[in-house]
Amino acid sequence: MGDEPTLYERIGGEETLSRVIDDFYGRVTRDPDLSPFFRNASLEKLRRMQHEFIGAALDGPQQYTGLSLAHVHSGRGITVHHFNRFTQHLLETLRDLGVNEKEIEQVISRINMHVHDIVGGISSSD
Repeated sequence: MGDEPTLYERIGGEETLSRVIDDFYGRVTRDPDLSPFFRNASLEKLRRMQHEFIGAALDGPQQYTGLSLAHVHSGRGITVHHFNRFTQHLLETLRDLGVNEKEIEQVISRINMHVHDIVGGISSSD
């Protein structure tokens, strides 16, 4: 049972994840709907945090060390439309890198689990 490869391993591990992050951030920073969110951000830090987050979400060896997603995205005006554009870029990046459709669906599914944290902001319990 423990011998089954993780989703992280099935998409190609560290090499693929690094390529995904590089390509993906090129896409989102060129997107007119998304680029304003990154205007005053450290892209180096964002890439590092996204690498940790996606790696951990795919059962890779990474551990996400950033603040809660709800806290980081609170008050930024991120809507479901923005989230959908973001995940569409991720989907296209994975396809362009040759990741299998079954794995792509699983990656997107895992990212979609966090939609409320990203578009909903901080709840009263945070």
